[in-house]
Amino acid sequence: MMEAVAQGLWSLADRWEEEGRLGQAIKCLEAICQSHVSFLPITDVKTRLRIASLLLRYTDNVSHAKSHLERAQLLLKQIPACFELKCRAYSLLSRCYHLLGTIPSEKQTLRRGLDLAMSLGEGTSYLLWACNFNLQLANALTTEGDYQAAMKVLESGLEISKQAFLPDLQMVFATSVLHVNLMQWEEDPAVVEQNMSRCETLWNLLPVDQRQACKGLYVYKLLLQVVFSLRTCDYKEATYHLGSLDTALADNGPAIQDEQHQLQQQLNYMEEQMKQASMSHGMLLDLRRQYQAIQRQIASSVQQGQSGENQLGSTNIGRLPLGPAPLDEEWLPKGAVLALVDLLGAMCMRPKGMFKQCSKRIESGLSRVHEELGKLGVTSDISEADLQHWAIWVVGIYLVLLLQLLENKAIINLTQTDLLATQEALVQILDCYSRFATMLQGFESNIHMLLGHYSHTMGCYQEAVFHFGEAFKMTGSKGMQAMSQISAALSYICVGDLSQALDLIAPVYKNMDSYVGVREKTSVLFVSGCLQMKQNNLQEARTRLATGLTITHKQLGNHQLLSQYLTVLGSMATTMRDTGQARDILKSSFTLAKALHDLPAQLGVLSELTVLFRELGETTKQHENAEYELRKREELRRCIDAARNSEHHLRLIQYGLALHPGTCD
Repeated sequence: MMEAVAQGLWSLADRWEEEGRLGQAIKCLEAICQSHVSFLPITDVKTRLRIASLLLRYTDNVSHAKSHLERAQLLLKQIPACFELKCRAYSLLSRCYHLLGTIPSEKQTLRRGLDLAMSLGEGTSYLLWACNFNLQLANALTTEGDYQAAMKVLESGLEISKQAFLPDLQMVFATSVLHVNLMQWEEDPAVVEQNMSRCETLWNLLPVDQRQACKGLYVYKLLLQVVFSLRTCDYKEATYHLGSLDTALADNGPAIQDEQHQLQQQLNYMEEQMKQASMSHGMLLDLRRQYQAIQRQIASSVQQGQSGENQLGSTNIGRLPLGPAPLDEEWLPKGAVLALVDLLGAMCMRPKGMFKQCSKRIESGLSRVHEELGKLGVTSDISEADLQHWAIWVVGIYLVLLLQLLENKAIINLTQTDLLATQEALVQILDCYSRFATMLQGFESNIHMLLGHYSHTMGCYQEAVFHFGEAFKMTGSKGMQAMSQISAALSYICVGDLSQALDLIAPVYKNMDSYVGVREKTSVLFVSGCLQMKQNNLQEARTRLATGLTITHKQLGNHQLLSQYLTVLGSMATTMRDTGQARDILKSSFTLAKALHDLPAQLGVLSELTVLFRELGETTKQHENAEYELRKREELRRCIDAARNSEHHLRLIQYGLALHPGTCD
């Protein structure tokens, strides 16, 4: 009799959920749990698992979901067998602990689930759950920074997936191993390359129809390949994979109605919650912000669906699960994936000076990030102290993307000598960092690098050296430390302190072949070449600069660095009376600098051309060039004066300084 009642309430809850009335659906289910008449324990368990699933999928009520799951676990201890229900309870409960930030409880729950799955022996279901718990456990260990333990768990999951003869799951684990590899790249670059090859081999072994069904996994693989290619400075390969990403994500898959249906369910639930007088004022404000954000999202998705747009970035792109249930979670929320693709696209094009296309990608990414943060209730007046613990992880993802997009925006603006726009981007970064300092503490080194480059461009070399020094201290990355030393050495050269520059550059130059990619090597060859030239070691300087130029041209393709190399080599050619070569080199350098709208670089070339024309006795060209140089110098002076007079200038160069600046007051 009572089981028939339960079946009726389950059916009614299904109908309410389909109609988007989540509150009524949960009330139907909770009527079973709160009934004075007893139901069978297994009925109670199934109901509580269903309630927890709904709460975790549609709401932020993690604590309520956790209470139901903990009660379900107590009941399950009294019931023999019920393997699937027990595994599902462990998996959902571990997810609650993850959202609440209680990692020890999460790991303990996952290990219990894994022990249960492994104790059952053979069977596809057991293998799938074992794989699921391995993947979740590796994620928890990675969150704690225990990468070695995470790798062992992932390799164990890979072996289990082999036993199950599930090639898509093998790919899930191989890709996850590669991800952890990339997080600790500098420890063993060879292992990273081996695992990259393994992923490609496993993917190619998948049948074509299975590849098409594994869209989330395909996107995950491509993202890691782009990151790998960018780090090894293989921009051609990175661009190729990025094109594949754009194509994959433009194929929107599930109909827009599915997304609108889920959003409407969330909206209806919020409407019911807002009617409850028991809510605190703060919770009500938070809920209203999310309510308004979802209203805007529904309106936007309806408009895009009606207009028939099928572009990358439309909100009707389906979920991107990594594998079959129960491993059907996403690596990142789809909004974060789209923003990450925009970020990587900008990073691929920036070295080539394709700033117009870069800016489109950056603005697209920023728009996505702000939209997603808005949905989470994160507005300009919110700080990390205001966040509920369940939101910290997902908000943190979008904040990191936000700062990296702004970082690229600042670099482009600085390269183009748009100093006011650079200030604006830097101020946005500092403001965001000040509100979420704990969550973004790993980004502080990047902030000081940016401020160092800004200070250097403004002629504030003492402050630049300070910021580069802080960047060195705040990172554990050997590559970042090398770049900070190289940048500080260049600032020292600009003020004539060659001894300090040599102390910084010598150890980097000595180990320049030990870094991944060629970014550090090409940079140290340039600065050490300049230093050798300042010390009148012209032949050694020319050798280093020529070597660096060749590598930069063939592998790095950074147009700004190419222009700088050519300017110095052109100057040396003039000094060594090789005037024909000097003219060609300097013209090429100016072409690059002008295309980048890099005023300091243009002035460097124009100054050298004036010297060259004087050496050649070409008086007319000398005067014309000198006049053009004067106009450009005045243009740069106006840019710098406007930036100096801005309210943001002192804040930026003095950030982190205990004393007032000494060279840029």
